[in-house]
Amino acid sequence: MDFITSLVLTVNVISAIAVIVLVLMQHGKGADMGAAFGSGSAGSVFGSSGSANFLSRTTGVCATVFFVTSMALVLLTAPKQTASIMSTVQPATVASQVEGQKIPD
Repeated sequence: MDFITSLVLTVNVISAIAVIVLVLMQHGKGADMGAAFGSGSAGSVFGSSGSANFLSRTTGVCATVFFVTSMALVLLTAPKQTASIMSTVQPATVASQVEGQKIPD
């Protein structure tokens, strides 16, 4: 079980770093105007808008992996509960039942 927890934790840290790097690599909405007038990004490997789509999709995949591994870590490392907490709760008693009196109308 420790191996699985270590593996999930490693994937979680790698995906967190990947999300940070991918978000920092993306450019804002105002940077698209430069590509329209022939800036350097228009001749990139992905084309003028291809890098934005590639980075956005990759960021989404890494974020999904991060959330899934975070939930897996919660399930793997949470303490195991043996009995329900409701089994230790006593039912409430009404004060009139304790004293044997009826509630006035």
